[in-house]
Amino acid sequence: MNDALSATFAALADPTRRALLGRLAKKERSVSELAEPFAMSLPAVSKHLKVLERAGLIERRRDAQRRPCRLRTAPLKEATQWLQHYRRFWEEGLDRLERHLRALEIGDVGGAKEKPRRNRRERTERRNSRAGLSNA
Repeated sequence: MNDALSATFAALADPTRRALLGRLAKKERSVSELAEPFAMSLPAVSKHLKVLERAGLIERRRDAQRRPCRLRTAPLKEATQWLQHYRRFWEEGLDRLERHLRALEIGDVGGAKEKPRRNRRERTERRNSRAGLSNA
């Protein structure tokens, strides 16, 4: 994994930073606007923004007294491409697991047929009939 990709994933590892990016995906915002929904100080939000900025996920510019932040999508695209490469392996593994679970469900594991399991209602009815009780 290259350094830029490592920085992207490290920045995305924090839920607060992911929420900040989500807010920036809608529109450019100032630090105070970004901080509004969070129960943390402006300096704490600024620290999160610095991590995002070092990872190249956001950029800040000066606009008179404001320092608006905006999302940069290139690092996210690179991370997505990296993940897509491994998606095939994950899907194949999940497909194998699904086939195995279906085989367990129908009782055909390793080619040996197992007796199908009865559900709770069937077991209760069978037990009651043996005991001479009514199922009504």
